[in-house]
Amino acid sequence: VLLIDFAHSWNESWVEKMEEGNSRCWYAALLSATALNYLLSLVAIVLFFVYYTHPASCSENKAFISVNMLLCLGASVMSILPKIQESQPRSGLLQSSVITVYTMYLTWSAMTNEPETNCNPSLLSIIGYNTTNTVPKEGQSVQWWHAQGIIGLILFLLCVFYSSIRTSNNSQVNKLTLTSDESTLIEDGGARSDGSLEDGDDVHRAVDNERDGVTYSYSFFHFMLFLASLYIMMTLTN
Repeated sequence: VLLIDFAHSWNESWVEKMEEGNSRCWYAALLSATALNYLLSLVAIVLFFVYYTHPASCSENKAFISVNMLLCLGASVMSILPKIQESQPRSGLLQSSVITVYTMYLTWSAMTNEPETNCNPSLLSIIGYNTTNTVPKEGQSVQWWHAQGIIGLILFLLCVFYSSIRTSNNSQVNKLTLTSDESTLIEDGGARSDGSLEDGDDVHRAVDNERDGVTYSYSFFHFMLFLASLYIMMTLTN
């Protein structure tokens, strides 16, 4: 959800700048970013077929790559359909390209867990580093990290960083945290129902009104933190 929100915010920001002025420059930037994402996805698909499939085997990997490629293609076409544009005018190929890149990462993440080593070469062997000892002997230390786990942890930290700097009144974030549209803060200079803040007070202050309840789901919020903790433990321990 945060990734989709980021893609929409990115697209809206550049489209607004394109409409305000210097449209040719921002249109070129928007087109370049979209083309770069699709180019990276295309390169990833080619590399997947080269290194993670074989003509006579690796049928599961072939299915993963083909199905996800078709789904990304379908999502890209849907994002520019007239019906979609009517309900979501800001929808475009930039959002689809971001999700396509992320889908390619998920595809690679799935294939790195393939039990057959013939269909799951290590990243070091792909870049030309020979790894002769693939199965650790008894008493030998096991490598605790792998490329998929490190990249997954980096993506997780980026999502946490993005959610921390994102404004809390954003509709996507409110949906993610089951937050209502009501503000938890009193307007500057406003009066509280119990009269604790006098009318006409020129001092700008924000009064907390969470004594009776909160506008977000308290249990759901901590449940999300619980899932995030499990994800970090899974990533660090492989």
